Amino acid sequence: MNNIETLRSHLFNTLTALNDKDKPMDIDRAKAISEVAQTIINSAKVEVEYAKATGAAGSNFLEMAPIRTPPGSLPPGITGITKHRLRG
Repeated sequence: MNNIETLRSHLFNTLTALNDKDKPMDIDRAKAISEVAQTIINSAKVEVEYAKATGAAGSNFLEMAPIRTPPGSLPPGITGITKHRLRG
């Protein structure tokens, strides 16, 4: 499944491969991975902005769920928090 966890895994694997002293990953390949990852992140940002503008509860890419907070833990006037989660 392609989701934010998969993306993170690939990026951390890229870091590990770059740090391999015996057989480091090619720099051009690492840059290509980084560019693709940035494109995915930018599309997620657009999804978040779209959800904010339309009041959508999510999309095929995002799932928004309220964060449960103990009473009295939020500043005065703040009644809740919405957490945006990426999903694939």
